[in-house]
Amino acid sequence: MTYHRITSIDDRYFKPFHQLLQTIFPPEEVLEYELWREPIQDPAIYVYAALDGEEVVGATEYRYYKELRVAMTDFTIIGKASLGIGRFLMRNREQHLEQIMKDSGTVSLGMFAEIYDPYRAGIHSFGGVSPMNPIVRREVLSHMGYKRLELTYVHPSWDHEGAAVSELDLCFLPQNEELSELPAPLIVSFLTGYYEALPNKPEAWHAMIEQLKTKETVKLAPL
Repeated sequence: MTYHRITSIDDRYFKPFHQLLQTIFPPEEVLEYELWREPIQDPAIYVYAALDGEEVVGATEYRYYKELRVAMTDFTIIGKASLGIGRFLMRNREQHLEQIMKDSGTVSLGMFAEIYDPYRAGIHSFGGVSPMNPIVRREVLSHMGYKRLELTYVHPSWDHEGAAVSELDLCFLPQNEELSELPAPLIVSFLTGYYEALPNKPEAWHAMIEQLKTKETVKLAPL
């Protein structure tokens, strides 16, 4: 299997990559094809496809904020079961992030991820791929060490319609397993930077940010 970085929508693997996104995720979670043109060229955004020969069978997107010392996994897609795609993507991402941290002279506090609540996201088929079932994914991510931030989480829809998406929890994989909370200002800085690219944000998202600004810390709870 090959770990292939995509930096342009003109890359021959971008179309099947985008089709995989549309197969797995609901429409509000998928950025329109042409709207990828600019962000995918950002050197700080890493989009990688898992290639089985010439076929895109998985993908991941992530980034590292050296000023905040946190990473973010935008998504991990497993397109087929029983090929070891999830493990392949995770190990390659880990190794790459370790190199990024080394190059930046920083030590990461951990990694954010938005994780579906299977009870709120039950209407989605997620492409009919069993490893992408939200119940399975949540359990796997819990085993990896992810914890849920204790806040009522919403995020702006990626279709630029400005809808509030509330089917996910904001979670964090701490480097220190004993970590029980995160500074609220860190979460605010991360979320405002991460969603800066979406001009249309729902009132619920702004209310969440204002509520976070009144807190000192946010607890990390079992996933």
